[in-house]
Amino acid sequence: MTHFSVLASSPAQAIESRRTMNATTLTVLAYVLASLAIGAWIGRRVRSEDDYLVAGRTLGYGLGTFTIFATWFGAESCIGSAGSIYAEGLAGGTADPFGYGLCVLLMGLVFAVPLWRLRLTTLGDLFRRRFSPGVEQLAVMLMIPTSVLWAAAQVRAFAQVLAVSSGWTVEVTLTLAAAVVIVYTMMGGLLADAWTDLVQGIALLTGLGVLAAAVLARPEAGAALAALEPGRLSLAGPPGTSPWTVLEAWAIPVCGSVLAAELVARVIACRSPAVARRSALAAGSVYLVVGLVPVTLGLVGPALLPDLDHPEQLLPRLAQTLLPAPLFALFAGALVSAILSTVDSALLAAGSLFSHNLLVRWLGGDVDDRRRLRLARASVVLFGLAAYGLAWHAEGVYALVEEASAFASAGIFVVVVAGLARVRGGPPTAYAALGAGTAAWVLGAYVLAWEHPYLISLAAAGGGYGVLALAGFGNAASVGSDRETIH
Repeated sequence: MTHFSVLASSPAQAIESRRTMNATTLTVLAYVLASLAIGAWIGRRVRSEDDYLVAGRTLGYGLGTFTIFATWFGAESCIGSAGSIYAEGLAGGTADPFGYGLCVLLMGLVFAVPLWRLRLTTLGDLFRRRFSPGVEQLAVMLMIPTSVLWAAAQVRAFAQVLAVSSGWTVEVTLTLAAAVVIVYTMMGGLLADAWTDLVQGIALLTGLGVLAAAVLARPEAGAALAALEPGRLSLAGPPGTSPWTVLEAWAIPVCGSVLAAELVARVIACRSPAVARRSALAAGSVYLVVGLVPVTLGLVGPALLPDLDHPEQLLPRLAQTLLPAPLFALFAGALVSAILSTVDSALLAAGSLFSHNLLVRWLGGDVDDRRRLRLARASVVLFGLAAYGLAWHAEGVYALVEEASAFASAGIFVVVVAGLARVRGGPPTAYAALGAGTAAWVLGAYVLAWEHPYLISLAAAGGGYGVLALAGFGNAASVGSDRETIH
C-alpha cells in the first residue's frame, strides 16, 4: 500500500515546504497572541479572588459546556491518544477518549449538583468543612502535583506542535510554549479561560473536522480501515489480557479524574446546579463524539505514515502532508487551542489550591481580597515553571497524563465521595484513606512494580477509611449549611 511522505522530493519542493512552515509558524503565533489578547481584555473584569478562581459563579450553558469540554479535550485527546492508538491499536485509547469522556458524564450524572450546592471556592474547601484544616492541607498537597503533571503534558504537546510547524527543535519550542502558557494563565483567571475556551473549542472542532475530511477522502484511508486487524480493534488489548488489567486501565481515568480540581472548578463556577449538571453532560457527549476523530486517524495512521519515530506527531504530520498551507495553519491553531484551553485550567487549579487553601491559611486567614488575587497569580507562575521542568524530562504526553490521573487520586476519590455522601467518619478516617491510597500507589508503581497498583490503591484507601470509621474514629461533620447527599 502506498503511503504519504512529508519529505520534499526536489529543491523546489523543499523551498516551498520551508515557506509553508514559516507561514504556519506565523499563523500559530498570531493565534496565540490573539488568545492572549482576549484573555487580557476579559481579565480586566477580575477584581477579586472569587472572580479569578470561579468566574464569579456566572457561567451559563454555552460557556459551561465549552469550558468543560475544552478543558478536558487537551493534548492527550489529540496528540497523545492518536499516537497511542497508532502504536497499540484501540486499546491505546482506553483512557482517552473513552475513559475521560465517561469521567465527564459521571461528573454530570452524580457529582455536579452536590458539589455546586456547597458553594466551594476550591475542592480543597470540602476537606476543611467536612473533616478538618489538617485534612484540607494534606489533600491539597496531594492534589497539586496532579495538576502540575497535567499542565506539563500540555506544555510538551504544545512544543510538539510548534516543532512540526516551525522546524525548530523541541527544546526551543518547549521553552517558548512554557513562557506563553504561564503568561496566558496568569492574566485572566477562570472567567477569561471560559471565554477563550469557547473560541478555542470552536477552532478545535473546525480543525479536526477539516483534517478528518482530508484523510478519509483518500482511497488509502478507506483501504486501511477495511484491512484493520481485529486485534487493533479490541479495547481489551491483546488476547489473554487479564480483566484486572482492563479494569485498571478504566479506573485510572474515571476514578482518578472525575473529582479533579480542574473539572470541579468549572462545575462550581456555573450559575446554578441545573447549569452545572447539564453542561457536564453536554460536554461529555461532545467529548466522546469529537474524540472519535483522533481514534480513527490513529487506527489508519500506520498504513498512511508507517514507522514514525514519534507517534505523537501523527496528527501534525498528516495535516502537514495533506492540507494546503492555510488549512494546515488552521489545524495547527486547533491543536494549540486544545492545549491552551487545558494547560491554563491545570495551572489555575494548582495555583488556586496553593494560594487559597495553603498560603492564605499559613498567613492566618486575615488576607484582603486584593492580596489573595496577587497570591493566586504568583502561584500560577510558580507552578508553570514546575510544569516546564517536568515537561523537559518527560518521555511523552500520554505517560504524563496517566501519571497525573493516578497520583494520589485514589484517596482523594474515596474521601470526597465519603464526604459528599456523609459516610460516617472524621479526620482520622480521612487521614487513613489519603495516606493508605498514596502509599499503596507509590509502593505499587515505583517500588514493588505491582501489576495493578491503582486498583490496589483504591482498595487501600477505601479500606483505610472503612476500618477506622467502623472502629468509631470520628463522626460526620457538617458540610457548610447544605445537607444534600449524592442522589
